[in-house]
Amino acid sequence: MGAGACPAALSARSPGTEEGQRYSQAQRRISPALTLPCRSHWPCGRQGATGGEEGAASSREAGRHRASAYTGARQAEAAGAPIKATCEEDMSCKTGFPEDVHSAVVSRSVHGGQPLLNVRFQSCDGNKKIHFGSSEPDFRVGEDGVIYAERSFQLSAEPTEFVVSAQDKETQQEWQMRVKLTPEPAFTGASEKDQRKIEDIVFPWQQYKHSSPLKRQKRDWVIPPINLPENSKGPFPQELVRIRSDRDKSLSLRYSVTGPGADQPPTGIFIINPISGQLSVTKPLDREQIASFHLRAHAVDVNGNQVENPIDIVINVIDMNDNRPEFLHQVWNGTVPEGSKPGTYVMTVTAIDADDPNTQNGMLRYRILSQAPSSPSPNMFTINNETGDIITVAAGLDREKVQQYTLIIQATDMEGNPTYGLSNTATAVIAVTDVNDNPPEFTAMTFYGEVPENRVDVIVANLTVTDKDQPHTPAWNAMYRMTGGDPTGRFTILTDPNSNDGLVTVVKPIDFETNRLFVLTVAAENQVPLAKGIQHPPQSTATVSITVIDVNESPYFVPNPKLVRQEEGLLAGSMLTTFTAQDPDRYMQQTSLRYSKVSDPANWLKIDPVNGQITTTAVLDRESIYVQNNMYNATFLASDNGIPPMSGTGTLQIYLLDINDNAPQVHPKEATTCETLQPNAINITAVDPDIDPNAGPFAFELPDTPASIKRNWTIVRISGDHAQLSLRIRFLEAGIYDVPIVITDSGNPHASSTSLLKVKVCQCDLNGDCTDVDRIVGAGLGTGAIIAILLCIIILLILVLMFVVWMKRRDKERQAKQLLIDPEDDVRDNILKYDEEGGGEEDQDYDLSQLQQPDTVEPDAIKPVGIRRLDERPIHAEPQYPVRSAAPHPGDIGDFINEGLKAADNDPTAPPYDSLLVFDYEGSGSTAGSLSSLNSSSSGGEQDYDYLNDWGPRFKKLADMYGGGDD
Repeated sequence: MGAGACPAALSARSPGTEEGQRYSQAQRRISPALTLPCRSHWPCGRQGATGGEEGAASSREAGRHRASAYTGARQAEAAGAPIKATCEEDMSCKTGFPEDVHSAVVSRSVHGGQPLLNVRFQSCDGNKKIHFGSSEPDFRVGEDGVIYAERSFQLSAEPTEFVVSAQDKETQQEWQMRVKLTPEPAFTGASEKDQRKIEDIVFPWQQYKHSSPLKRQKRDWVIPPINLPENSKGPFPQELVRIRSDRDKSLSLRYSVTGPGADQPPTGIFIINPISGQLSVTKPLDREQIASFHLRAHAVDVNGNQVENPIDIVINVIDMNDNRPEFLHQVWNGTVPEGSKPGTYVMTVTAIDADDPNTQNGMLRYRILSQAPSSPSPNMFTINNETGDIITVAAGLDREKVQQYTLIIQATDMEGNPTYGLSNTATAVIAVTDVNDNPPEFTAMTFYGEVPENRVDVIVANLTVTDKDQPHTPAWNAMYRMTGGDPTGRFTILTDPNSNDGLVTVVKPIDFETNRLFVLTVAAENQVPLAKGIQHPPQSTATVSITVIDVNESPYFVPNPKLVRQEEGLLAGSMLTTFTAQDPDRYMQQTSLRYSKVSDPANWLKIDPVNGQITTTAVLDRESIYVQNNMYNATFLASDNGIPPMSGTGTLQIYLLDINDNAPQVHPKEATTCETLQPNAINITAVDPDIDPNAGPFAFELPDTPASIKRNWTIVRISGDHAQLSLRIRFLEAGIYDVPIVITDSGNPHASSTSLLKVKVCQCDLNGDCTDVDRIVGAGLGTGAIIAILLCIIILLILVLMFVVWMKRRDKERQAKQLLIDPEDDVRDNILKYDEEGGGEEDQDYDLSQLQQPDTVEPDAIKPVGIRRLDERPIHAEPQYPVRSAAPHPGDIGDFINEGLKAADNDPTAPPYDSLLVFDYEGSGSTAGSLSSLNSSSSGGEQDYDYLNDWGPRFKKLADMYGGGDD
């Protein structure tokens, strides 16, 4: 089908036919507001054709153009404005736009991506590649000639005009056409019945030229969106449009829709009758959730084969005012400096409305409902009704009077219409911030204070101020500055951070005898400058009067320290100098000062307590350990009798001049050399406690006596302080030699001394090292070696003594343990050492009388139970056996034992015990054999003891005794 119908074809319809009646109804609903152009290749029937093949074609074409008129007018009709479609046909083929100006009526609200209209461009050569462009950036022309909106906006009441251009990409030839868009008029009251008339959307048709192998397809229509109000009350399902195909007369077709809202989530919002193609909505829509639905309609036959190309259907949800404005915050906080001029920006409040912002439903307006407090004016602020900016409109903001304002802000949609708009409120809290519009003022014109002399870091006065600005802010914090009265900088003023008071503090000592009174001029300021136009009042300046109190001060020595130059060697009792102090208290009645000594390391000096005269008590010696760098320091004390008593110290420095009172000495005192001439040189050094000119260079020489010194030795000076001693003879026997050396200094008069150098002469190897040091050391040991040897001997003796004491204590403990053993528990008579090679029982301390007189042995029955031995036979009842007769008492113990053994062997009633002792009692009825079960009556010669040889070396002796044969 085409986008419009040719007039000739439309007029050929008979009003009496059903199709003519539908066309007449469509004509009555069309207004001359929108023109839908025809395609140049669409066929139109000739006017007046009523029969034959040409008339039938024209009739079918007219029907299709009628449906196009319905479809093109759908959007305007939904808004209540009728639309008229006209078509003009140019039978001649001319490439370009068929008209210079193209007018169209569109909806006032335009959405981004919304198709608006289709421009007509005629191309005589179908192979041309045409590129369309728009002079207005808000509109875009597709390759198929459809004009789309690039963004969402509201058309103004005046028509919108722009130029659409078409350019051939190959020849660069360009054609232009002006497009004029007029917004549709407002709804004027069409009846609800007319609004609910259902229109048809017919699938575009395709024409095929049977005489040519090529087929030419008509472009699809651009179906205007369907506008559907949100929150509709039904009834549901509510019919929207009917979709059909012209081929439904010859085929049985099935219609369906796809897309979000139909078969995609949210499903079931839109349904279609598969037979009639009636599209309906099943429930109210909410634009705030989904603003538009994009569906696609399909037509297939009963076998599921596609009959028509799918067409796109856009359903826009028309916004209703169903949402109140909502402020982003219920309480808004802002600040404004006090004293701000009218027009000063304060803050911005913002509300949002979920309704369409491009309609009045979402257009908000702000206003102030109330202000608290209402001083100094009830209208101190105003608000921009569109942006929500709050600004000041009146002067007089004073934080010291009103620190905070509370505004109730109202936001209303429908552009603030109080009748139809919805409203909401929020609170704006505006804090008036402080500026430095109040200078600090002193609470008094003069402040007083006093300070004792010579005191520092003492607060002498508190300066109090008042400031009406906000406490603990830079506009309130005070700074104090002295403008006069303290040229030497003895005072400073600190600020107490809590009270803002000024603390006048002494930073340098003050002398009462010099200044008794200070009068300071002080100015108070804030940390930030005062606001423009405000000056400091006279109350910002004050006077501080400070009185100095006289106190007893310490005496002081002049000069301190005092330097005295004196030669050493000053005898005791000599007057050295006078060291006196002064008392700074000129206005106090005091007696004279008293002096005493505080420090005198060498105890060389004393001071007169009255006049401070210092005399010596010992000879001054520059070489003393108490003298450092020729300087000796002593400290003295001067005290007064004031209240309280005060004292001061002074240091006396004595610079001692050197005299030649010390003779040089040789260093080192010991040396080693070889007994041969080469090598045998010894380097020595002269040491003199004196300093120049009483020290080096020194003279070295050997004394004339004894004569062996110069005969064996020679000395040569190699520098002012060093000399070299060597052998004069070729060989000197090894040993220790004392070599006297005379050393003389360069003082005036000279001082000399004879120093003994102990030289150890030894045999040396080729390297000059001694090889017989042990022999030389044996000849004479040093003090350190002797002390070390004595210490070793003492330690060794102590260790020996400790060992002896330990051995004695061990013996005593062993004897004590033996005394504690019960005689009945003594097991020496039945425990032997098997590795002992002694004489057996004869070496033990046994009481053999018990063996010689067995009848005197105490029976077991009369022994106390508590002292029985563990290896004895128990007392409980045992089988009774006849008692053997006691053997006579032979003199030989061996005969006694043999007789007893024979008696036991011959007595069949003897118990299984061979002696009075129980070596191992297994209890009554024990399966273990007893020791007495051994065949003691058998002779040793009847047994074979050869197996003892297999028992190892421990039984070798026993094997030799019993297994060696008859010998």
